[in-house]
Amino acid sequence: MTEDEIKQKLTPEQYHVVREKGTEAPFTGKYFNEHAKGMYTCVVCGAELFSSATKFDSGTGWPSFDKAVGNGKIKTEIDTSGGMSRVEVMCG
Repeated sequence: MTEDEIKQKLTPEQYHVVREKGTEAPFTGKYFNEHAKGMYTCVVCGAELFSSATKFDSGTGWPSFDKAVGNGKIKTEIDTSGGMSRVEVMCG
């Protein structure tokens, strides 16, 4: 998928989060207070990223997970922005 195709597929907020490493405001996102069982997937390609079984409340206002799906389709990066150290999981 080209960058233009991705941009057309996503909302401006989704594009900002997925492609520009942006974030939604804390305590506001669609999945912040979501408790349904299932799999969280990439909004672009549908690859599985996290199981709901590994979601926890970190107190930060964003959904947090303690284990990414080991499907070989993800990549990780240490992110120290925002005054904390975390592992950012991205679709590969």
